[in-house]
Amino acid sequence: MKLTEKLKSGKLSLSFEVFPPKTDTSFESVKTATEEIAKLSPSFMSVTYGAGGGTSAYTLDIAKNINETYGVPTLAHLTCVSSGRETVKKQIAEMKAAGIENVMALRGDLTPQMKESGKVPGDYRYASELIAELKGQGFCIGGACYPEVHPESRNQKEDIAHLKEKVEAGCEFLTTQMFFDNNLLYNFLYKIREAGITVPVVAGIMPITNANQVERAIQLSGSFMPQRFKSIVDKFGSDPAAMKQAGIAYATDQIIDLFANNITNVHVYSMNKPEVAKAVQANLSDILGK
Repeated sequence: MKLTEKLKSGKLSLSFEVFPPKTDTSFESVKTATEEIAKLSPSFMSVTYGAGGGTSAYTLDIAKNINETYGVPTLAHLTCVSSGRETVKKQIAEMKAAGIENVMALRGDLTPQMKESGKVPGDYRYASELIAELKGQGFCIGGACYPEVHPESRNQKEDIAHLKEKVEAGCEFLTTQMFFDNNLLYNFLYKIREAGITVPVVAGIMPITNANQVERAIQLSGSFMPQRFKSIVDKFGSDPAAMKQAGIAYATDQIIDLFANNITNVHVYSMNKPEVAKAVQANLSDILGK
């Protein structure tokens, strides 16, 4: 199933992101974790493109298993910054062979060497170029967006201009980077709609279940941490069980507020933790039934 059918339905949608294993030895444990999340029957599941944006032989294996065994629509990530056109052409063929209908087209992370030299080794510099390559190939194409501005953009106006380029290249929906203050998303949505970007936007929520995740989240996304959230970490960060409960509660509260404000599609970055996915979904059971 192509995801735009779900995303444009107007019904409340809760989905989860999982990631493939880093090594051969961890494949079975990761597969089991993703299956436990698939058993929750989310609206869909996305499978990232390997640790740190690198290639992964397991992305398609995990995505295909979720779709075929559990009937959960999947969204496979694909990055391009280090790839040549022949490599991407091969990856597209592999996705088609695996029955993948939905692709999250991403540039991928720049290495320190790329940042320093300003050069990339492959044929792609921007996600919009990959999106153009995928257009017409039969996929439903998703892209990423940053409510708090992409770290490499000079300002939000420039960032939104690049986002519009992705949509014009063929991007059919957008998923946000994690954020912890819903007002940032509401302001962002107003601005992109004013700029003529009308595709569905899926809100990305990260339940912070241990204090160590906070610094990592800031490094990855530059996310603003509201004082309310900082107080939770200060109070409960040294108690793992309490921090997990508080983090799930905070994420649940964000999602309830989003649903109440007519944001119908929410994507939870599960970090391959079935217990977190289950807890979030259980907290929303009656709401999702509406």
